[in-house]
Parts: sequence; structure tokens; C-alpha cells
Amino acid sequence: MIVSERKPLAEIRRMIAPYQRLLTLGCGTCATVCGAGGEREVSFLNSALRVAQAKSGNETHTLSEYTVKRQCDLEFLDPLVEKVGDIDAILALSCGIGMQVIAERFPDMPVLPGVNTSFMGAVDEYGVWDERCAACGDCRLEETGGICPITRCTKGILNGPCAGTKDGKCEVSKDMDCGWILIYKRLEGLGQLEKMRRYYPPRNFRTIPRPKRIISQANIDTGEDND
Repeated sequence: MIVSERKPLAEIRRMIAPYQRLLTLGCGTCATVCGAGGEREVSFLNSALRVAQAKSGNETHTLSEYTVKRQCDLEFLDPLVEKVGDIDAILALSCGIGMQVIAERFPDMPVLPGVNTSFMGAVDEYGVWDERCAACGDCRLEETGGICPITRCTKGILNGPCAGTKDGKCEVSKDMDCGWILIYKRLEGLGQLEKMRRYYPPRNFRTIPRPKRIISQANIDTGEDND
């Protein structure tokens, strides 16, 4: 899941200052799950903006709200066509991907980011997410027992553990598990400890080729394209 968090209210107020009629747009998937941009968060944000506006006494924003199922899919944006004619800007409470799709769909409409995209994570406990993937474009999870050394190791090292680990914890914090100890235990349980003996050369993150466009396997199998 793409994890995001709402921008500070002061920053949002600064962004929306030039626009009088504003649509606060929520996203019904990732932003909803992580409590950053679902229907409830859209309503809370508009309420906070109205309170701030009333206190300032010199703002005249007209605020409306709507939430689509997914901002990152063009097929879910058709209901917005009728709404954008009456607004000056869209405040998108979605990840950076969703916001860019909105901007592409409505090229003449200013689109403002209402949240900061943090990382791709998994639920650790209610309301808490851990980063599990950095989208580095060179996945090696098969070699590390399904545990990512880039995100689970504070240093992102590929041959660990380092000398800073103690009692299975990272030197950064005694409450943080050492990623490479987790990998070791996982490989031990799988009977694959020989993978710990392999040496993986340091990665040059500046030169890793990353796909800019991916055609789904289903389309490849049927001979179709996404164009």
C-alpha cells in the first residue's frame, strides 16, 4: 500500500490562497486506508479550512468535496467532468501518482497536493505502517527470504548484518529489529542458509534502470497493448 500523510494545514492554506472555489478530492483506496485522504479526511480537512477561514476574516474560499474510488485510474475520474466547471483548483488527497493522473485528465485545472507520499508499507498494527518496499526496480526478495534489505535494514546494505547489531536489534534503536537478523532467521527456517554465504556487490542506485511503462502480462498474452 502507498502510505501518505496530510500536509500541515498552514502549508495547504498557503497553496490554496490564490483560488476561491476549491474541490477537495479524496481517494478511496490507499489514502483512505492510511487515514490521509478518504471521505472522512476530506470532510475533516474542509472543516478545518472553514474554521481557519472564519478566524482570519479575510478569506473567501468556497469549499466542496468529493471522493473517487481511485485517483490513479482514469476510468474513475469521469464523474469529475461536471464538477470541474465550477471550481478554480483541485486539492488532491492522494499519492503523487493519483495527483499526476488528475493533472493529466484535467490539463487546464490547477491540481494541488494535499498529502505527502511517504513510502510503500504494510500494516504493523492499527494506524501504524512499516516501510517494506522502496520500488528500487531490482527486487532480490528471493535471495533474502522475502524480507527486503533495502527497507528493513537502516543502512540498506546487501551483505549483513553489520557490526552495529546487538541482541537482534539495530544500533539506531533498541526497539528496531535488525533487518539482516530477520533475514537470517527466515532463511534458517526455510533451510536456505546457504544464501547467506553469497556476496552481493554494492549497488549503484544512480544507474539502476527503472521501467517507465509496463504492459500487463494479460495484454502480452492476448497480443494487446495499453495504448
